[in-house]
Amino acid sequence: MLSAAASSTPMSLLLLRMLLLLAVASAVPDGRCLTKCGDVEIPYPFGIGHNCSLAEGFSLICNTVGGLKKPFYGNVEVLNISLTMGQVRMLNHISSACYYPNHSFVSPSEWTLNMAPPYRFSDLRNKFTVIGCHTLAYIVSRQDNSSYQSGCVSMCQNKKSLTDGSCSGVGCCQTSIPKNLTYYSVTFDNAFRNQGNWGFGNCSYAVLLEAESFQFHTSYITTNQLMKIYSDGWAPVVMDWAIGHEKCEVASHNLSSYACISNNSECIDSSNGPGYLCNCSTGYQGNPYVSNGCQDIDECNQQSNPCSDGICQNLPGNYSCHCPDGTHGDAYNGTCIPNQKLSLAVKAVIGTSISLTFLLVFGMCICMIYQRRKLIQSRKRYFSEHGGMELREEMRKLGLAFRIFSNKELERAINRVDKISRILGEGGYGIVYKGDIGDNQFVAIKKPKLISERKKKEFGKEMLILSQVNHKNIVKLLGCCLDVEVPMLVYEFVPNGNLFELIHSRIDIDNFTLAVRLNIACDSADALAYLHSSASPPIIHGDVKSANILLHENFTAKISDFGFSRLNPKDKEQFATFVQGTHGYLDPEFVRTGKFTEKSDVYSFGVVLLELLTRKKAIYFDENGEETYLASSFILPKKEDRLEEHLDNQGTSEEDEQLIERIGELAVQCLSARGEERPTMKDVADQLNNMRKFKQHSWTSSNAEDIQIFHPVTSDAQTSTSNTSCISEVSLRIECAR
Repeated sequence: MLSAAASSTPMSLLLLRMLLLLAVASAVPDGRCLTKCGDVEIPYPFGIGHNCSLAEGFSLICNTVGGLKKPFYGNVEVLNISLTMGQVRMLNHISSACYYPNHSFVSPSEWTLNMAPPYRFSDLRNKFTVIGCHTLAYIVSRQDNSSYQSGCVSMCQNKKSLTDGSCSGVGCCQTSIPKNLTYYSVTFDNAFRNQGNWGFGNCSYAVLLEAESFQFHTSYITTNQLMKIYSDGWAPVVMDWAIGHEKCEVASHNLSSYACISNNSECIDSSNGPGYLCNCSTGYQGNPYVSNGCQDIDECNQQSNPCSDGICQNLPGNYSCHCPDGTHGDAYNGTCIPNQKLSLAVKAVIGTSISLTFLLVFGMCICMIYQRRKLIQSRKRYFSEHGGMELREEMRKLGLAFRIFSNKELERAINRVDKISRILGEGGYGIVYKGDIGDNQFVAIKKPKLISERKKKEFGKEMLILSQVNHKNIVKLLGCCLDVEVPMLVYEFVPNGNLFELIHSRIDIDNFTLAVRLNIACDSADALAYLHSSASPPIIHGDVKSANILLHENFTAKISDFGFSRLNPKDKEQFATFVQGTHGYLDPEFVRTGKFTEKSDVYSFGVVLLELLTRKKAIYFDENGEETYLASSFILPKKEDRLEEHLDNQGTSEEDEQLIERIGELAVQCLSARGEERPTMKDVADQLNNMRKFKQHSWTSSNAEDIQIFHPVTSDAQTSTSNTSCISEVSLRIECAR
């Protein structure tokens, strides 16, 4: 049983519908209203009598004149009404003025017609027409906010100059009127007329009339034939009419006053002034202003068959044509021709062909459905194998913004970028694409080539860990794709390339000063130190190299591809496949033992420091054309104090020599053959940041005594007997003036 509150809503809707129906019903005339006055049809919204019209302006009266019934609007006779055109033909009085040879003047009969809404004079079908010799007449309109005045001059010298059917200024003149004209008055210029010679044509005429019903005759000048032909001085004029003052878009939302109430009707904005009209839709006819007034046109029952020799079938608002049985062709154009009879053999061939085609199409559909289901099942299996369910659940619990993309989403993102700039990088690890995930948010999409079976099971857990890495100098991991055989990673897009390109490929690096290089080194060291010391659990990068250090604005460095060792196979054979092509950065201890540790990242970072100092590649060709490792070629000159011949002096000064020496010492310490003799990444970051502070406060005699030199910070495993050069740290104590 419904509660009172629940039942009140449908009851209120029903009441509203009933009120709307009553409002519409009240606007439609009942059967007692006249629909004809004399020979003139009076269709709604027009009407004769009380409550028989849509509004006051559409109310007419039916008077008896000369024994005949005629409809009037006020004192203006109505000739006919067109709902489709939105027009009414009425009679308009012809103004006249007559002159005689003794210059006596008969008072002119000048007419004024003021039409209230919904009527306005049709600017397309009416012309202001002046007839006479040496005649100037004006049409004047004075409305609420505007006025209009125009005129027409008609001249003639003699009867021979007049031509029947011509109204171009000789004996007859016509001019157009503007839109939205509702007031009309005629005035003759008597002074202009008195200047002329009137040997003939004593009378002048002026009237606004229906242009297509008028044809000039010379007798209109020499006799009073005009007044006889046009019903004792009344000429037809066409009035446009419209409903209300609103356009269709506004009026259609007000159901209580909207006039187009019939089904299959449409609203049309008035082309002459405000308001709108209603018409039946294409294929329908009738009165759109009354309920069910628009009825379907049965095109098939018309005198001329629209289908010629074909079979016509009537449809709601339309019709269709078909060729009779045993024929074929275009029934709309009447080109139905008899079918040719086929032999039994031909029919058998056609039947067999159709059957084979059907079987082929059916088989292809079954195959496509099977392949689609197989693909869906594969995606679900991959998603599950890569730990997608667990990752999604943990993301929900932790409320992470990390996003799991589908393969289709990433394909669309890649396709939104033009082909020229689509690939950001390609190597043994796979391909990195540029993508647009929507609203011009660009990302880097990494597609690795393969992944180990063990890593598949741990992938979701590792993504959960990596998604929580948040550091200003680490490229943000935004999401991943798990419904493919090899998962894909989605990173934030860093637009300014990488450090490798800056050092070895670009030529526009005039400002590549020691300060810029030191900033890049500090940013990169801070990021690696964060991964080793602050991330939980600690993360080994596994592929530290200049190409994986991306550059943001103002040379701010961001470490990319972190978590490499987590996401790729750890057995030595497969790992070598992934790092092929970057041997110059590999920890020799890893090559020897196959074990990758945090100190392996330290070694690789040491090679990056050398690239910054020397602008040489990790593996380069010396002057003899031999392949040389940058790490080994740097350590020996450093021990022999021949370091300057390997350094890049661009953007450096003599004051920088001591600082360059210390950076070189730190790089050599990072490149120690034994991992236990290398500093931790946090120690490296601390030393570089102290050097940056020192660089920012240049050496001066005034603060030299405030400079304090510390012993290098080394790992716990380092001893004082290590043969690695000591690295000094510099910090400044700045006393503020009080």
